[in-house]
Amino acid sequence: YGHALVAGIATYPRKVIKKHSVKKQEKRSKVKAFIKVVNYNHMMPTRYNLEVDLKSTVTTDVTENPTKKEAALQEVKKLFEERFKTGKNRWFFTKLRF
Repeated sequence: YGHALVAGIATYPRKVIKKHSVKKQEKRSKVKAFIKVVNYNHMMPTRYNLEVDLKSTVTTDVTENPTKKEAALQEVKKLFEERFKTGKNRWFFTKLRF
């Protein structure tokens, strides 16, 4: 079947305000990532894209080897958190509301 290897956000960062302590701000800014294979029929194309290079990190052999998958998840998480902290693409880090 036609499929794609997808990396995304499992747990979105929570709202942060100035009144929070630095420790609480760091904790609320965390992102949990996922990597999985998805059937094309279950994907919805949109006009939105995110300019993060994951091709070197997320490869097809990642899904077969659990240790490689864990390392790739950590790398994806780091890239997503860096992007979140810079403030670019804020729409990507908001939970989808249906």
